[in-house]
Amino acid sequence: MTCLTLTNAHLAYGHYPMLDGTDFSLQAGERVGLIGRNGTGKSSLLRILAGLDQPDDGTLQQQQGLAVAYVPQEPDLDDDATVFEAVQAGLAPVLDLIAQYETGKGDLDALQTEIEARDGWQWQQRVEWTLHKLGLDGTARVATLSGGTRKRVALAQALVAQPDVLLLDEPTNHLDLDAILWLQDLLLGFAGAVVVITHDRAFLDAVSTRIVELDRGQLRSYPGNFSQYQALKEEQLAQEAVLNARADKLLAQEEVWIRKGVEARRTRAVARIERLKDLRQQRAQRRDAVGRVRMDVDSGAASGKIVAELEDVRKAFGERVVVDGFSATLLRGDKIGLIGPNGAGKTTLLKLMLGELPPDSGRVRLGANLQIAYFDQMRAALDLDATLEDFISPGSEWIEIGKQRQHVKSYLGDFLFSPARANSPVRSLSGGERNRLLLARLFARPANVLVLDEPTNDLDIDTLELLEDLLQRYDGTVFLVSHDRAFLDNVVTSTIVWEGTPEQPGLWREYEGGVQDWLLQSQRMRDLQKGMQAAAAPKKDKTKAASSDQQASAVHAADSAAQPKRKLSYKEQRELDALPALIDTLEKEQAALQAELADGTLYTRDAQRAAELHKRDAEIEEALMQALERWEALGA
Repeated sequence: MTCLTLTNAHLAYGHYPMLDGTDFSLQAGERVGLIGRNGTGKSSLLRILAGLDQPDDGTLQQQQGLAVAYVPQEPDLDDDATVFEAVQAGLAPVLDLIAQYETGKGDLDALQTEIEARDGWQWQQRVEWTLHKLGLDGTARVATLSGGTRKRVALAQALVAQPDVLLLDEPTNHLDLDAILWLQDLLLGFAGAVVVITHDRAFLDAVSTRIVELDRGQLRSYPGNFSQYQALKEEQLAQEAVLNARADKLLAQEEVWIRKGVEARRTRAVARIERLKDLRQQRAQRRDAVGRVRMDVDSGAASGKIVAELEDVRKAFGERVVVDGFSATLLRGDKIGLIGPNGAGKTTLLKLMLGELPPDSGRVRLGANLQIAYFDQMRAALDLDATLEDFISPGSEWIEIGKQRQHVKSYLGDFLFSPARANSPVRSLSGGERNRLLLARLFARPANVLVLDEPTNDLDIDTLELLEDLLQRYDGTVFLVSHDRAFLDNVVTSTIVWEGTPEQPGLWREYEGGVQDWLLQSQRMRDLQKGMQAAAAPKKDKTKAASSDQQASAVHAADSAAQPKRKLSYKEQRELDALPALIDTLEKEQAALQAELADGTLYTRDAQRAAELHKRDAEIEEALMQALERWEALGA
């Protein structure tokens, strides 16, 4: 069943058409990922679907009685309100009906029917249930909340109204990994239809049942998730390129013919002249794909082999321990991802590793000749009143990257800023454009250490993929703080993860590889710990007799222990004798390939070899676990 339909929508800002005869329909229960370049009009389209804005032309039709909830990119909440009051605001229409009923205004029977239809009498329980489901404290003040928690409050405000359609604009921005996974599960369990704007590819893969791309004023629909979209999009672009090339060739031939003059004026050529006019019009109306960002970075002079060495480092602020007993050796060429919830202390650990913050105890040794460039998450470096040109290259029209000299307007063009915008103020840019400008400034300066703190927020998918490619080719060292799983997996060679517990809140561990590697290795560690606990459980039962069940278990365990051990078969004895040599061989092979992986330059020199080594390392780990378990079983 179709929930809402947008037909022949037109929307333009100045001479640039955002929507150009656009059609869109949303089916009940589907989850649509809306993607496209920054500035193409995605947020404008979402506001039109929410009924908050009107297109210049076109019609929006909704199913009768359809409840639509819209969550903007930056939640508009009352800082003075409590969380309960902010969520309660999502029920404002129902509460207005209740207020009218209680004051005796209007048709009371009609009001009561409407309130009951909206389940309005239970509004307080609905707010409390929503707060509980989203893990929110209703008594907290909105002004005290972090960006991620404000996003949760805005979602609660939308969900409490029990909408049929949920429209979300960049909901994953400023959320940590746990919160993104929580939102992912929430949307998978949502009974209504969803349209979500996001550039988080892993999130789109997990949530979307359809991808809709806003491209050059038109919407193109692709069934399935983001990975399926990528395959279909590549095929479509190849076909489009062939068709455009044929049309251009035909137009060129006809232009040559029309210039012959005499032949073209004959009566029998009128139809051909009309066709040429059509070809010219089609070529004029064709909107070519927007150019791709071109990025390069000067890695400057090489740093020392060791960038930083940390030994048993501890850092606390008052009674709050942020880092406790962390040790690591960070080498030139390493690409290190930092993962942890908001407030865990990623920025603090980063400052410790770069020598900007002294540890309370432990030792930090920095390498030689470090040239560090920062990408600031809070955009503190942005001068909103400066022009784009002055922001990139103050006082000069030229910049130098490596040994190449380039005009600043040309350099801005590499980041999709037209020459006409070079003298525009920074404050005129959108959030995604500001991030792109920060990247342009970052890469305009030589550096052998890049520190990127949440660089993926507001960047479109094309720019993300190009930034990934640049960082993979970069021969310096990268520190990357991000909650974008796909971005981390495609860039980093190791991850430092917060795994704090109440007993040790400042616990950080380093893992080889990206997010998926960390999840796999940490799951194996948990499984091993469970196995060890299970193996230790019978020993405890022997000493306990608190209940009849425990006594029976102890008797059974004692009887089992008293029985003579079964003699191994000849084949089992041969297997047991061979296991130590097998384990030794596997451990030596693993040590050798891990030593090769420790060379960070391998990932830039031979990415395929690095991937093969990671795969073999996982295979060896699995084989070792099986061999050790078999050795223990046979030995017992």
